[in-house]
Formats: sequence, structure tokens, C-alpha cells
Amino acid sequence: MNTWQNIYSSFDVIAFSIFGFNIYWYSLMYVLALFSGLFIGQYFAKKYGFNIKAAMIDNYFVWVEIGVILGARLGYILIYDNNTLWYIMQPWQIFNPFNANGDFVGIRGMSFHGAVVGFFIATILFCKKYKENIWEYLDLVALSVPLAYTFGRIGNFLNQELFGRSTDVAWGIYVDGILRHPSQLYEAFLEGVVVFVLIFIARKFQRFKGELIILYTLFYSIARFICEFYREPDMHIGFLSFGLTMGQILSIVMILASLLIFIYLRFKFRY
Repeated sequence: MNTWQNIYSSFDVIAFSIFGFNIYWYSLMYVLALFSGLFIGQYFAKKYGFNIKAAMIDNYFVWVEIGVILGARLGYILIYDNNTLWYIMQPWQIFNPFNANGDFVGIRGMSFHGAVVGFFIATILFCKKYKENIWEYLDLVALSVPLAYTFGRIGNFLNQELFGRSTDVAWGIYVDGILRHPSQLYEAFLEGVVVFVLIFIARKFQRFKGELIILYTLFYSIARFICEFYREPDMHIGFLSFGLTMGQILSIVMILASLLIFIYLRFKFRY
């Protein structure tokens, strides 16, 4: 257990270097998350008879990934970063992978909730352009995303970021001499694996198009709300009203929105 608790002291966040550029484990996990989501989507589309052609899934993947990356980055800057004004004045810095010394450090700082907004905008534009059924695509996404998302949270753990709160549990991880919850792994399990199982079960009882994506948003938000109790809030934001974190407040908003949309669609598509 001591080896586990001190894993960060011997683990290098850099997986390898190529042509002078450092490739981080987080980057590899992010890429793995993206492509595993695509492959899972292709598998479920074929297995469960989604009315979506394979070529359209590939095309949709490109649109969505652009939306997710833009949304995640912009969302982080607008919601969590304390240099928002600096980025607004120098927008070219938003995706600048080099630091002030010219060293390649990659792009850090992504927001899940920002990614959600970018994802929905990209999906709406895609389905409008190609005249596709948006709910068909969204339900497929609900089945495809959770397991892929797990890799993203593992990437956070390997990148030694988004630390948990201090604790005395035996499976805690030392971060700068403080024993903390490995909250990234809690999120990988609850927000990824558990949510996938729930959506997979819900698919068997699906009553209308769009139900799975709404349930995914609902289940994810509940899981995220729970995990936030073990995750250290961003230092420059801290705790907000009623001792909640920004992540929990955004999760509450998503829970309420999910319930309202669920009620609307349930009556619209009832049979």
C-alpha cells in the first residue's frame, strides 16, 4: 500500500519524447478516449440497428470532436481559469501549446461542461446540414461516451491533476506530502463504468427517441455531484454557495435541465 500511496513520486507524467516533443500520458488517454468512443459507437450502431450509416458516423465523429475540443477549452477558460480576460485580449493563446519560454507543454485545462455545450452545438449543426434525426445520434452517443470517458479521467490521474481532498483512507495518494483521495479514479468508475451500465440497462426499456441521452446527462450529473465531495475544488474558485463546488452547481443545473427535457419528450413521443 505504501508503494501505491507514493506512486506520484516515481511516476513520470511524460510517456515518451519524439523529435524533442514530450508526449504526455494524458494526451495518449485523451486520444484513446476519442477513438474508443468512435469504435464503440460503430459497434452499437450495427448491433442495435440504429438508423445511421457507418460513413455518417465517421463524418459525425469529426464534427463532434471539433465541437468537444473547442467547447472544452473555451469552457475551461470562461468557467475555471482566472486569466479569462487575458485570453480574451489574446485569443491566439487559447490553443498555444508553448509556454513563455518557447517550451512545448501541450494544452492543459479542459471543462466537461464546456465540452457538453460544444458537443450539442456541433450535433445540432451536423443534423441540420445532413437532415439527420438528432435524437437517433444522441442516443447512440449516450451508449458510446461513458466507457470512452473513463480513459479521460484515468488521464487526469496519470497527469497528476484534479486532486482529491485530503483524507486518511488507506488507498489515498500522497500529493506534495498530503494524503488525498484518488478522486480521478472515483470519477472514472462512477461517471464512466457505472453510468455505462445504467444506460445499457435503460436501453432495454427505452420508450422514446432521446431518452438515453437525457438519462446519460442525468446519471452523469448525479455521479459528478457525488464525486465532487471527494475532489478538491479549484484553488482560485474554492467553495461557493452552501459549500458546493462549481462542478456541483453545474451538475445541479444539468440535472434540472435533464428532468425538464425528459418530461417534455416523454409527453411529445408517448405512445
